[in-house]
Amino acid sequence: MIKDKHIAVCVSGGIAAYKAAGLVSLLKKAGAEVRVCMTENACRFIAPLTFETLSKNPVITDTFSRETPYEVSHVALGKWADLAVVAPATANILAKAACGLADDYLSTFLLAAKCPVLFAPAMNSAMLHHPATQANLKTLEERGNIMIFGGAGLLACGDVGDGRMAEPEEIFAAIEAYFSEKRDFSGKKVLVTAGATRERIDDVRYLTNRSTGKMGYAVAAAAARRGAEVTLVSGITGLPAPKGVNRITAESAEDMFQEVTRRFDEMDLVVKAAAVADYTPASPMVGKMKKGGDFALELVRTKDILAELGARKERQVLVGFAAESAELERYARDKLRRKNLDLIAANDISRQDIGFASDENCLHLYFADGRSVQIEKCEKEQAAERLLDYAAELLEQKGRQS
Repeated sequence: MIKDKHIAVCVSGGIAAYKAAGLVSLLKKAGAEVRVCMTENACRFIAPLTFETLSKNPVITDTFSRETPYEVSHVALGKWADLAVVAPATANILAKAACGLADDYLSTFLLAAKCPVLFAPAMNSAMLHHPATQANLKTLEERGNIMIFGGAGLLACGDVGDGRMAEPEEIFAAIEAYFSEKRDFSGKKVLVTAGATRERIDDVRYLTNRSTGKMGYAVAAAAARRGAEVTLVSGITGLPAPKGVNRITAESAEDMFQEVTRRFDEMDLVVKAAAVADYTPASPMVGKMKKGGDFALELVRTKDILAELGARKERQVLVGFAAESAELERYARDKLRRKNLDLIAANDISRQDIGFASDENCLHLYFADGRSVQIEKCEKEQAAERLLDYAAELLEQKGRQS
């Protein structure tokens, strides 16, 4: 799984830098091609010669190295690598990566890297649990980076607690897991919609709903990891674009209708997870409406995107979502039939522990062939993977039929 993979090992300045040598050794034994870059402070803990000997490649320590003057080194390494591993990832390098700072080779490389990045944090417990570090970790994870933490134990300062870097064997296992991920969507084009639309009342006010887009973004990210060419048509959210995904913003229901329908014919799979407004103001006002007496707001129906796609569907697999507070199966199956879907994922919005702003979800799946499956409560990322497993089966079935 790791044989012939290009892995950039990035060593920052912490006492755990010596462990990175063990990681490089494991990667080389597994047949990976490894290149190492080090910060100036990392060189104070362990000599570059150690990594040159283990990796059989020169170690990069300087942004302005003249060893390869014909190429922009940090950009070239970013194109070469299939995966970057920052081990140890100090509080300093996590902060730089989260904020986009680029003041040395390692931080500059992280900005230029086209590949996923795995961080192995290593620091004192107090530093790890500081709100700034926690915010940086959250930011990096939301951007699609991978984190691997060591368990609690004895730290270099003599304290016992969190903050130890994961052992080389643990990091190696995480790298193996990354490269063994399914690539069953390679060559497939996938369109995902996510988030809530906004319907203008005037230039200040709008109608919207509580959708955060987390579920749709999780589906888009998972499809990209599994090799798909992913287009994400998103309502207004506070979420960063998933790595490797082409995100298009669609503010209103009409915007989303146009963006989705004009791309539909070239797609293999469409997952419509967006919460699109059913109604929009008939005559939005220009400027700001002044406060006065009561007023009546006339609403008109928006275009039904799923119904349009279902009517046009030929070879595509079409997956819809339904948010219901009662009679979940009846309403979901009715929507599945009326809109000519292959699969519908239903959410029970009466539950307070899942859905909307939650990081967890429970999905009830209903298929056009009459089957039903429940994805028990889990992280939305896991639910997205399970949903795509079933979508992959449907794609395979359609492929056999065509």
